[in-house]
Amino acid sequence: MAQAKKIVLYMLIVFVLYTIIKTPARAADLVQVGFEGISDAAKSVGEFMTELTN
Repeated sequence: MAQAKKIVLYMLIVFVLYTIIKTPARAADLVQVGFEGISDAAKSVGEFMTELTN
């Protein structure tokens, strides 16, 4: 099982590097979308905690 995880990890790394090299603008867009998603999630958790304390 550990061997399969290692293979999947290597494949993911190769895919990410390939995407960055072949289409850097698209890769930047994907990173931006990811960070926006994390930001939105953090805001939602903050709002939820604020409502719990009211």
